[in-house]
Amino acid sequence: MTQPEFWRGKQVLVTGGCSFIGSHLVERLVDAGARVRVADDLSSGRLENLSKVPASDWEFVQGDLCDPRLAAEVVRGIDIVFHLAAIHGGRGFIELHQAACSRNFVLDGVVSQAAVEAGVQNFVFASSGCVYPVDLQADVDKEVRLTEAQVGPPFHADGIYGWAKLMTEQRLAALHEEAGFSSVSCRLFTVYGERCPESHALTAMVGRAFLRQQPFEVWGDGTQIRNWTYVTDIVRGLLLAGEHIRDGSAINLGTEEPIQVREAAQLILEFTGQGGTEIKPLPDKPTGPYNRVASAAIAYERLGWAPEVPFRTGLKRLTEWYFESRQAESMSADEFAERLTTR
Repeated sequence: MTQPEFWRGKQVLVTGGCSFIGSHLVERLVDAGARVRVADDLSSGRLENLSKVPASDWEFVQGDLCDPRLAAEVVRGIDIVFHLAAIHGGRGFIELHQAACSRNFVLDGVVSQAAVEAGVQNFVFASSGCVYPVDLQADVDKEVRLTEAQVGPPFHADGIYGWAKLMTEQRLAALHEEAGFSSVSCRLFTVYGERCPESHALTAMVGRAFLRQQPFEVWGDGTQIRNWTYVTDIVRGLLLAGEHIRDGSAINLGTEEPIQVREAAQLILEFTGQGGTEIKPLPDKPTGPYNRVASAAIAYERLGWAPEVPFRTGLKRLTEWYFESRQAESMSADEFAERLTTR
C-alpha cells in the first residue's frame, strides 16, 4: 500500500504530466500532499486532463525536454522525478514512425542527466513491455508470463521505441552501479482507462463502437494476446516503486490476465448493445507481438503490488467514460472517424 506520509511535502516532477497516465499520477500525488511540477510539450497531453486538480497544488512548465537547459530548469529543487514523457502512440505509431521514436534516446538521456546533476532522491522511469525479446511473444498457443530476467542478453527489443526504453534502463542501472544514482525502471504493460486517446487499441475500438461501425474492424487477425492493465493499478505501482526501489532495477507493472483482441472487441460490442455485429479482422495492419503478458511476481514480492481492477470492469469504465465525454463534444462523425485512422 502506498504511504501518503511519504509524499507529503515532497517536491515531485512529472514529465508528460498532462498525458493520459501522467494526469492520473499527478492527481494521486496531489491527493497525497506532494507539491507537483508538470513538464509537458502538449504534443499529446492536454491541460484539460488536469482541470480537476487545484491550481495551487501544481505548477506547469511547457516545452521540449530534449533541450538540456529546460531539463535542468524543471528538475531544480525536485526530490523525486517521474519521467513519463515520450514520443509514443499505439501500435501503428511505433511501427510506422520509427524515426520519431528514435528521439526518445535524446529525451531520456537529457532528462536523466539533468536529474543526476540535480541530485534528485529517486528517478522513476516509465519503461515498457516493449523491452522484452519479441521472439518470446510469438505463439498465441503458449501461456506466456514475461519475467524481468528475460530481458537479455541477447537483446531483441520491439522496434526503436523498445530499444530506446531498454537503453535508458541500461543507463540507469549503470548510473546506480557506478555513481550510486537512485532509480527504478517500471515496465508498463498496455495501459488503458479514462483519458486514454484513440491512438491506443482499446480506445480506438470503443471509438468504432461509438460510431456503430459495421462490420466492426480489429487490427490483425484478432488472436493477439495482451494484458491490458487499468491506469489506477499502474499509478499505484509507480508510487510504490518511487517509495521503495532505488537500486536501478527494472520491475514489471502489468496484470497477468491474458485477453485476446477479439475478446476485447466482443466485450465492447456487448457493453454498447451491438453484440450481434460482425467483427472484421484487418491482417494487413500492424499487430506487434502476438502474446505479451507480464509476470507480476516480483512486483508483488518487492512492493506488495497486484492489479485490483479486472479487465471486464476496467473496460466497462473506459467505454462509459468515452461515450459520455464524446457525446458532450460538438464533433461530426467524420471528425471522430479521422481520429481513429491515426492508431
